[in-house]
Amino acid sequence: MGDSQNLLAEQRRALILDEVRRRGGVRVNELTRRLNVSDMTVRRDLDALARQGVVEKVHGGAVPVPEATAHEPGFEAKSALELRAKEEIARAAVAMAAPGSAIALAGGTTVYALAQRLVEVPDLTVVTNSVRVAEVFHNARRPVGGSASAARPGAATVVLTGGVRTPSDVLVGPVADAAIRSLHFDVLFIGVHGISAQAGLSTPNLAEAETNRHFVRAARRVVVLADHTKWGAVGLSSFASLAEVDALVTDSGLSPAARAEMAERLPRLVVADGTEEAAGP
Repeated sequence: MGDSQNLLAEQRRALILDEVRRRGGVRVNELTRRLNVSDMTVRRDLDALARQGVVEKVHGGAVPVPEATAHEPGFEAKSALELRAKEEIARAAVAMAAPGSAIALAGGTTVYALAQRLVEVPDLTVVTNSVRVAEVFHNARRPVGGSASAARPGAATVVLTGGVRTPSDVLVGPVADAAIRSLHFDVLFIGVHGISAQAGLSTPNLAEAETNRHFVRAARRVVVLADHTKWGAVGLSSFASLAEVDALVTDSGLSPAARAEMAERLPRLVVADGTEEAAGP
């Protein structure tokens, strides 16, 4: 029952967030009628969304957060959000990395969750600009034969790019860009600050946007990992259009309307509740 209630709460909050962004604000009494729940339930949902920083509570309802498109939360702050969704997405996405392939892992807490599962995929070559992701693979290289310099069989080979470190603990800038330009990846796994039909994939950090563009150009397949709260958000700089995305892996909190739109625009949409909606281009 607890899991069912949590799932329903996530879906309900996604609907509320969609409504806030679409209409520019909502009132509690309107939401109680539309969602057929109590006033207290709606207020708890608004409290939860406010803690995530995606709405601002006002008297009688909520409005979108007047956030600057250039605001970039730190890694620790983002790590505390949507933990269950990130785990579901990571569990669904790990199957897209074939043993022995060359993959790129960009920054973000959802990609970090995926990295912790990828350590079990044998013989990967991993290129990343995320300090946190590199640490996951470094810690997983268990010594064999008593030698501290030896790694367990099948452990990933990891290349960490250089560059300037951002609040999200990724390395960006000309050094990272030059390294990525010289490489080719079977698949790129990338997180986003926001995803929308109009702005595509976006981030609040200009230098990170440029580095992400190079990642996208260097990959045969681009897989976006984004929980439902990223839908409709727009950062300062777009780095890829939806036409450049091969697959989106998201969680079950994504609203039906957003699912339908993404299914129309993307070759593959994977919802981490076990369903897959393929369509589009």
